[in-house]
Amino acid sequence: MRGVKLLAACLYLAAAATLVVVRAEDPYFHHVWNVTYGTASPLGVPQQVILINGQFPGPNINSTSNNNIIINVFNNLDEPFLLTWNGIQHRKNCWQDGTPGTMCPIMPGTNYTYHFQPKDQIGSYFYYPTTGMHRAAGGFGGLRVNSRLLIPVPYADPEDDYTVLIGDWYTKSHTQLKKFLDGGRTIGRPDGILINGKAGKGDGSDAPLFTLKPEKTYRVRICNVGLKTSINFRIQNHKMKLVEMEGSHVLQNDYDSLDVHVGQCFGTIVTANQEPKDYYMVASSRFLKSVITTTGLLRYEGGKGPASSQLPAGPVGWAWSLNQFRSFRWNLTASAARPNPQGSYHYGKINITRTIKLVNTQAKVDGKLRYALNGVSHTDPETPLKLAEYFGISDKVFKYNTITDDPTPEQIKTIKVEPNVLNITHRTFIEVVFENHEKSVQSWHLDGYSFFSVAVEPGTWTPEKRKNYNLLDAVSRHTVQVYPKCWAAILLTFDNCGMWNVRSENTERRYLGQQLYVSVLSPEKSLRDEYNMPETSLQCGLVKNTPKPANPYAGA
Repeated sequence: MRGVKLLAACLYLAAAATLVVVRAEDPYFHHVWNVTYGTASPLGVPQQVILINGQFPGPNINSTSNNNIIINVFNNLDEPFLLTWNGIQHRKNCWQDGTPGTMCPIMPGTNYTYHFQPKDQIGSYFYYPTTGMHRAAGGFGGLRVNSRLLIPVPYADPEDDYTVLIGDWYTKSHTQLKKFLDGGRTIGRPDGILINGKAGKGDGSDAPLFTLKPEKTYRVRICNVGLKTSINFRIQNHKMKLVEMEGSHVLQNDYDSLDVHVGQCFGTIVTANQEPKDYYMVASSRFLKSVITTTGLLRYEGGKGPASSQLPAGPVGWAWSLNQFRSFRWNLTASAARPNPQGSYHYGKINITRTIKLVNTQAKVDGKLRYALNGVSHTDPETPLKLAEYFGISDKVFKYNTITDDPTPEQIKTIKVEPNVLNITHRTFIEVVFENHEKSVQSWHLDGYSFFSVAVEPGTWTPEKRKNYNLLDAVSRHTVQVYPKCWAAILLTFDNCGMWNVRSENTERRYLGQQLYVSVLSPEKSLRDEYNMPETSLQCGLVKNTPKPANPYAGA
């Protein structure tokens, strides 16, 4: 009906604590989440976990491009709490990013309402806690962003859409793991692997996680929500057709198994074209001295017969994983969140204006283990970095550019503990090189953006290595792995103003300082570039009870 300014239809879904409001603008989806402690036994040992609305893992968020997602989070824990929405770009709106550098935490017994839009995004994502070691206790869940109905996708509509959250798991509590790290030691080897919060017995007695109809296709989204372990995922007797990766459609190749590094998500299509019976999904650790494996059961409707006890073998070594990474290609002919082809953006023809090399190291500081980037181990000040910047008191909280773009061996030899903030000029096209001199696989994530992952190679990076870059169809994504004694290069335009976290997705490394923040400021301080601080934003540290600046960003 034309001329009607507001058309609202409200649906109360008690089980999901969700309110849907349909308006003339993009739809609003309201959620109420109660965050509590509970007891679960994922590995057969009762332990404290974090529940959201009584669920472990937390509820899946099922949304569509440009939806307004509103989540009122009630913190019923005994510690401050924050959630981040891994891979959601929050265009012009780092106020909702949920990292300690951008937001004050939700204090115990209080609540905060997130409001964000997956603007011009599609794909498979997840959310998790960024405070302390809460991620080790749960509080994570799937977040899918579907294409709008008018936007074609490069595959037929599946029968159903399943989210598979895989990750390593520890039987020690998050508070005990935090004490280990605070005391200067690592959290060690995980005790097991989980699939959607469960470890399968593998004896045929497990309840099925998913049910398949014969000859139907299914969207299966696989995300590694663990703390530190890369995981290989496979399904007995079934191929997985990779169709999407962290928000980008990819060239569709079939895989027997996929290496999923911490923080990464893959979207696949699985066809139920085998003998109708039970089959195992298998998740096993990668790059550990001894392999840890778990299973989850798939069941065909009307099928007869148990799953075979013979599990498909996983790959060995990181060279196999590197070769698989090189097989991933952007689908240049598919539409993304908008009806224009993804490949219309010719990133390979843009001049690089700045190269930033980030070298990860570890060392003892005052007898305790710390991890660093370019010799600086980040620590979160009591006043979030973005709030300090917004209120004009940055000089009282942190210094910009304490690291150099091309660190010398001498500069990374010792570690300083302080806030690590880089200033990057708005709309510049930047090359970032992650260099890993260590013996373990690293996984790096950038909030607020997607980037073109143009190369991962052994050795040390030099400018001559640019001749090996994929400058045509590298996948646009938000997380990239770096193998031992290797480097990775990414390219992107820093066109999203805000304070954005670059972090190791290895949780103990992040907790002990292997992260930094990138400050991208609006030159004109214009609302075209960045939103003002929301009226509902929490204030803490030096800006607690301080009146908000009067419209620091103005204009249309």
